[in-house]
Amino acid sequence: MSATMEAIVIEKFGGPEVLTYKKISKPAPKPGEVLIHVKAFGVNHAEMHMRKGEWDEWNPITGLECVGIVEACPGGEVPIGSKVMGIMGGMGRSRPGSYGEFVNVPAANVVPVDTSLSWEDLAALPEVYSTAWSCLFTVLDLQRGETLLIRGATSTIGQAAVNLAVNAGAIVTATTRQEGRFEMLKKMGAADVKYEQSELHQQFPPKPRFDKTLNLIGNRVLVESINLTRPGGRMLQAGWLGGLEPVVDFNPMIQMEPGVHFILFHSKVLGEEDFPLSAIPLQTIVRKIENGEWDAKPTHVFEYKDIHNAHRMLDSHKAGGKIVVKH
Repeated sequence: MSATMEAIVIEKFGGPEVLTYKKISKPAPKPGEVLIHVKAFGVNHAEMHMRKGEWDEWNPITGLECVGIVEACPGGEVPIGSKVMGIMGGMGRSRPGSYGEFVNVPAANVVPVDTSLSWEDLAALPEVYSTAWSCLFTVLDLQRGETLLIRGATSTIGQAAVNLAVNAGAIVTATTRQEGRFEMLKKMGAADVKYEQSELHQQFPPKPRFDKTLNLIGNRVLVESINLTRPGGRMLQAGWLGGLEPVVDFNPMIQMEPGVHFILFHSKVLGEEDFPLSAIPLQTIVRKIENGEWDAKPTHVFEYKDIHNAHRMLDSHKAGGKIVVKH
């Protein structure tokens, strides 16, 4: 067995061209870790920011998620040969990530799956559905019959959230800047679709109030998203589609409606003690997609040797869904 592997490495900060293919030592798992032979991985906006040097924590081998086969597991937590998802656990941040042929992942961040989905279709699911499910049900505590506003609903996490929320019996209002996708969101079960803009409240009756709000746009619409939520309701920010710039001159006393719970969620905590992956019904989610109940196919699939074009598509913000890279 070869002691080396190929990996895609961030050699310096910049555009897609800084990603370089290198031969490096194959990682050796310690007890409590699982060595995964990577078959495919989803590409995430965080990896773009890491590549540009805009993220707080990064590893030269990036990649926050993967799907593949268990190569080794010293602690015996997952049988060798199992088909698995690897999700976060410091991948691409505090430890090498999934842009290598093999990756070491903490056992708590590895989920075995039984599925007939192709590797590329399976790779579109781990981070997206784990994040969306955690946002809706662990953090927002979404209940049947509640009204939910999803800002940025045609993003990958947004589409997953629409599927999950509609399935749970919530009344979903979705926003997007792509008017051509209004009909898609309605077919997914959204009760209403609005054009995403900074003055979103103008599209609603005076004093609209949602029970829960999922803001995937970010700081640019943070205050407005709080004010679109009813007193006693919850507004969760879990995305930065509108960029990472902070809120300027934020004065809560003047700008915020009182009584709304404002919460932040970052998917890097997935698999930690407070957010165990075992609480997320990933096998059930995979089965629904396998059975055609939800469309979660990647919109773009690239070969491993074509990472530069995969990142160019990521940078364009025109993917319209999940970008996947397969070996």
